[in-house]
Amino acid sequence: MKQLPFRDRREAGRLLAAQLATYANKPDVLVVALPRGGVPVAHEVASTLGAPLDVFVVRKLGIPGYEELAMGAVATGGVRVLNQPLGAGEAAGGCKIPTARRSAQSTGTVEPAVGIGVERDKG
Repeated sequence: MKQLPFRDRREAGRLLAAQLATYANKPDVLVVALPRGGVPVAHEVASTLGAPLDVFVVRKLGIPGYEELAMGAVATGGVRVLNQPLGAGEAAGGCKIPTARRSAQSTGTVEPAVGIGVERDKG
C-alpha cells in the first residue's frame, strides 16, 4: 500500500501553516478555502496564523456524457471560468454555457476546475 504524505488534511494544514509562519497575525492576511477537501486544511492554516477564514464556493461545469471532463466552473460572486476549447459550442456537445451554468448552480458536486477565460456576471 502506498504511503500518503500526511495522516489527514488537518495534519497537512498544520504543516502548511508552519511554512507560512511569516504571515502570522498580519491584518492583511486572509485564508481562502475551496470546498470540500480544502476546508479542513485552510481551517488549520487560519487557526495557526490567527487569520480569518473564508470559503470560495466553486462548481464544475461538466459536459454531458463525460463525467470527469469539465468545460469550466462557476464560482461565488458570479465568476465563470471557461476552458475555451471545450466551452465553445459543438466541442462541448452543443451544451450552451448559460444552461450549464444554471444546472451547475442547482445540482452537482462542488469542486474546483481550472480554465482559460474568466468572466464576471454583470448583474
